Amino acid sequence: MQTLKDFWQGFRVLPSAWLLLVQLFILILSSLTNDSHLSYRAISWVLGVLALLIIAKVIRQSPAFSALGLLFVSGALLFSVLILLGYREPFIQIMAHGFESLAYFYAAYGLLRYMFADRYLTKDELFAAGAVFTLLAWGFAFLYNICQLIVPTSFIKPDHTGLKSWLDLLFLSFSLQSATGLSDIIPSGAAARVIAIIQMFGGVMYLAVIVSRLIALQYIRHIPKQSEHKDQ
Repeated sequence: MQTLKDFWQGFRVLPSAWLLLVQLFILILSSLTNDSHLSYRAISWVLGVLALLIIAKVIRQSPAFSALGLLFVSGALLFSVLILLGYREPFIQIMAHGFESLAYFYAAYGLLRYMFADRYLTKDELFAAGAVFTLLAWGFAFLYNICQLIVPTSFIKPDHTGLKSWLDLLFLSFSLQSATGLSDIIPSGAAARVIAIIQMFGGVMYLAVIVSRLIALQYIRHIPKQSEHKDQ
């Protein structure tokens, strides 16, 4: 009973850390299984729903909490259930990815406001900084998926035709956002390139602003101690 209580306390205090952990499990699952296998779809759906529920928790804890955020999460859950039940029409998938993207972006916005509202650096802020980065990367990956569902030739990959896998699009998203440029996928459609430009700009700005913010918070945290030491 005490262990369960400690678990819930840790989840309540550090939801960003649990969100990062769930996303890590999704990545590991994507690398080990075939995305066309039924068991993969079921497990990935469960992990995706868990991520959305944690996002709902993150939104509730942040100043950005509102009915709009829960609407995004609820819409993503509804359409993901339809996809799991076999309704895989392009319109259903586009709606699901659209709501998922909005939910991830909204959670990232809430965490950003949460980080900038605090005056001192805490453990949860470190996890929140990492969670915002992954939330943005996931959100843009959903947008890329929408692009290729609408225009199948939105992305080019050597020796590969047809729609790109979710892992490919997520890898492209992380490559662009981190400015490493390691992906072998090239956005070729107009909409895909515009989204890629926005992500590259946002990724560079995020790294610059957040790193400087964390350094400033760490400095402010030690100012009182330094002042007390001088007084003594």
